[in-house]
Amino acid sequence: MSQEETSPLSGQVALVTGGGRGIGRAIAFALADAGAAVMAIARSQAEVDETAAVINDREGRAIGLTADVTDRVAVQEVASEAETLLGPIDILVNNAGIGGQTLPLWETDPDEWWRTVEVNLRGPMLFAWAVLPSMIRRRSGTIVNVGSYAGIRASTGSLVGGSYPTSKAALVRFTDTLAASMEEYNVRAFTISPGLVLTAMTEAIDEFRTVPESAWSPPEAAASLVVRLAAGEGTALNGRFIHVNDDLDEMLREETRIKAESLYTLRLNNLAGPVH
Repeated sequence: MSQEETSPLSGQVALVTGGGRGIGRAIAFALADAGAAVMAIARSQAEVDETAAVINDREGRAIGLTADVTDRVAVQEVASEAETLLGPIDILVNNAGIGGQTLPLWETDPDEWWRTVEVNLRGPMLFAWAVLPSMIRRRSGTIVNVGSYAGIRASTGSLVGGSYPTSKAALVRFTDTLAASMEEYNVRAFTISPGLVLTAMTEAIDEFRTVPESAWSPPEAAASLVVRLAAGEGTALNGRFIHVNDDLDEMLREETRIKAESLYTLRLNNLAGPVH
């Protein structure tokens, strides 16, 4: 049996936004190493070309395209081009995101605040909207939205302005709602947190400069989690928020309790009544 035949994602096509550097590039590499053909999307053509070149040099298959993830027409066009060049999208990884202004709300430019929400929430929505019809027709697909622990706890320090954590909290709710609506079509959706990763965004935040090296997560950890979810290992955890430091195998063993107690979801602890 050839290596291609034994690769967990052999024959599948993945689209990765923010795939030109950092976490997105690591995810693109890991998906390609697992056998998927990869379309890397970012604002910089040079960066996605470099991602694709590395994958192709390693005997994988990848193409890079540029798009503004908040532009409906651009998203539709690159999703269509990805399908034309590589085939129907089996795996969507919504990784593109920005941190926004690191200022108190009263000092923040409202338009800049909203721009963060557009990139971090509208972007994933548009790409999901673009690829879902094909996934639903084929009764197969995986969507992974890259969130943040900042989205499930109150933020302090430089994130107190709220645009980044607000957008990531909304992304968690978008994901679990999406997962519930797609379950009958065998299309899964997850939010993952990559942990604290050294990227251009985190480098720009003063308070992270004193974080000890042991607290940082390598981007490859998030990439490995994405591959496992794309390969179907996390199907029982559809719609859940999974941190890179969570033990996926233990979560799967505890799936009955996780579902019964609504764990790894965005919920108020004291809310047990019907949804109004």
